[in-house]
Amino acid sequence: MIYDVDRETLPREELEALQVRRLKNLCERVYANVPHYRRKFDEAGITPADIKSLSDLKYLPFTEKQDLRNNYPYGLFAVPKEHIVRLHASSGTTGKATVVGYTARDLNNWAEMMARSFTAGGLSSRDLIHNAYGYGLFTGGLGAHYGAEKLGATVIPVSGGNTKRQVVLLRDFGATAICCTPSYSLYLYEAALEAGIDMRELPLRIGIFGAEPWTDEMRHDIEQKMGISAVNIYGLSEIMGPGVSMECEDAKDGMHIWEDHFLPEIIDPVTGEQLPAGQQGELVITTLTKEGIPLIRYRTRDISMLNYTPCCCGRTHVRMKRVMGRSDDMLIIRGVNVFPSQIESILLETEGASPHYQIVVKRDGNLDIMEVHVEVSENLFSDEIKNLQRLESRIQKTIKEFLGVTARVRLVDPRSIQRSEGKAKRVLDLRNE
Repeated sequence: MIYDVDRETLPREELEALQVRRLKNLCERVYANVPHYRRKFDEAGITPADIKSLSDLKYLPFTEKQDLRNNYPYGLFAVPKEHIVRLHASSGTTGKATVVGYTARDLNNWAEMMARSFTAGGLSSRDLIHNAYGYGLFTGGLGAHYGAEKLGATVIPVSGGNTKRQVVLLRDFGATAICCTPSYSLYLYEAALEAGIDMRELPLRIGIFGAEPWTDEMRHDIEQKMGISAVNIYGLSEIMGPGVSMECEDAKDGMHIWEDHFLPEIIDPVTGEQLPAGQQGELVITTLTKEGIPLIRYRTRDISMLNYTPCCCGRTHVRMKRVMGRSDDMLIIRGVNVFPSQIESILLETEGASPHYQIVVKRDGNLDIMEVHVEVSENLFSDEIKNLQRLESRIQKTIKEFLGVTARVRLVDPRSIQRSEGKAKRVLDLRNE
């Protein structure tokens, strides 16, 4: 089923014509109302009138997260503050928070994008959605909430935390869908086991998972353990929140970006040059309709690729491949690029290993040392020491063969790696300590 057939199945020519019109309007709005962009345009020697086609996108300046921090809190807003009806913000744990504002129209568009996304994932007005994304300044909880209501579904606004109670509510309320991070779904699964609850016996049938990179191997693990269909959703607060793109249940092969609202491109993360379709690089998004804080060529730092081939679901909007990592949290170990998701894929294909792991990077003299701490099951951890040593060696050998980097693998006690009710912290980089 498709939520908005007219928009989601637009022929490519009509969709691109709509994008051009909206891109021109966007450039005019930000040049007139946002001093930061007016200065950037002037420095680049361009005016809004110079933008005549999508091929002109490459002449526009990039926007980076630091630009939002430099203009904290309202410097990038394109409308007067009295037109802003809601604010969201990042935690600011690595610097100043990034603040985003929404007009009433922005919120309506956001709910519409989430309703599209839920429908693509297999949900309908008949579903009961357990929303375990955090409510508050984080966009996940409220974004999913209003999208579910727009769809006409019933929402259980659980938010994050209180995991044991969440498991009981999943059983007692009979939710048919759950929204949370993929790592938290496995945390819920473990808590259910402790409580004597078999998630496969619950009415739960679909999981909408996002907010952190995950792999197909992790998808299969979740689906097998919980007895559900696991689909991928993508978003980021600076652009809108969840619902920028969504995997369709029909194909489960990339996430449809809602191109009537978001104009995507892939660039080389080092040179900034645009890359052709099908090549992997950094995802860049331009917001075509956002009023409160429109962004031009925002560098997401997420590594992906775009697939324009027709999808079996009938939607014509481009699909972005699953995010494999970030250009700014990519680890470089002795000249080799390593993403946590690559380690995760190896672990999930290794019998006896669990999807709970942490990468610890240290420096020994001038050499970078990567350790991978991996939890094992209760049964395996009580096994003979030689069997554990064989497992360590097997994981270490596989990492070397597939990634070309030597890692020290250390098996650790079950549940000794800290669980997260939000995004899992996969990397501990101690090289500068």
